[in-house]
Amino acid sequence: MNQMLNPPLHPRETDNAIYGKSIMGCSREPQYSGVLSFMRRRLTRNLAGVDVAVWGIPFDAAVSNRPGARFGPQGVRRASALLEGDPQYPFHADPFERLAVVDYGDCALDYGRHGDAPRQIEGQAREIIDQGPALLSIGGDHYVTWPLLKAHARKHGPMALVQFDAHQDTWFDEEARIDHGSFVARAVREGIILPERSIQIGIRTHAPETCGIDIIYGEDIPELGIAGVVDRILARVGDAKTYLTFDIDCLDPAFAPGTGTPVSGGLSSREAFMILRRLGALDIVGGDVVEVAPAYDHADITSIAGATVLQHYLGLLAERKK
Repeated sequence: MNQMLNPPLHPRETDNAIYGKSIMGCSREPQYSGVLSFMRRRLTRNLAGVDVAVWGIPFDAAVSNRPGARFGPQGVRRASALLEGDPQYPFHADPFERLAVVDYGDCALDYGRHGDAPRQIEGQAREIIDQGPALLSIGGDHYVTWPLLKAHARKHGPMALVQFDAHQDTWFDEEARIDHGSFVARAVREGIILPERSIQIGIRTHAPETCGIDIIYGEDIPELGIAGVVDRILARVGDAKTYLTFDIDCLDPAFAPGTGTPVSGGLSSREAFMILRRLGALDIVGGDVVEVAPAYDHADITSIAGATVLQHYLGLLAERKK
């Protein structure tokens, strides 16, 4: 009776991002409260014993259309609170029972010196990767994938690239150009990615060259079906070490309105997640989700999609560790 009259002062713990007792396991925090981190993970720069570090890169100075992806890390973190807690669909498991995951915060950038951003992103990414964890990044525009690929290649060598996107990003100009549409051409020319092992999914624009990368166009998706798309990805990549990059404009604007360069005719979120779910055979060494621009969003539709991409990455890594 006394317990009923005097319930505990703290029936559910809050602010797991700061006060959580362990970097393993889910929290019991209400989805609508508390200090935000990606899926309530501990906010820390201590990477001892960590399997995966989630890192924000608030940079959008390379966009060719609408800016705003600098707010992508904030938006994705906010939306991700919805995903944490119970065994996670469609993996039937809590990835944090197998993976030690932390939120490493954001990349330190000088907003007045955009030319320094490539070096800053690559250098800080290397500091994380060199300590052992896999790195999952939240952009930012798609330019950030270029220094991220360079940082990963220093450890893993040339990699396969699996790119979900509406654009090929093979437009190439002088090396110093800060442009979110050129990272693929740069990576191929410098031998960072293996074009014969790489594939792009959902493309709905044309660029001057393919750089030898296989392309599954948006209109190919319904003809191939989910199983056909997955088979083509797995056959192309094989056992190569793989970097996943997901430009949120791969999704049709109906499912991701909050992005800088929306293109009609894209994948539904269900199609994209069904494909991702079936990529567990890939040797994933890193990944990102980019181009989420919350200012153009409605009801966090795009931010929720971006958070779910990363949740799928974590589910695949957890299954592979098992």
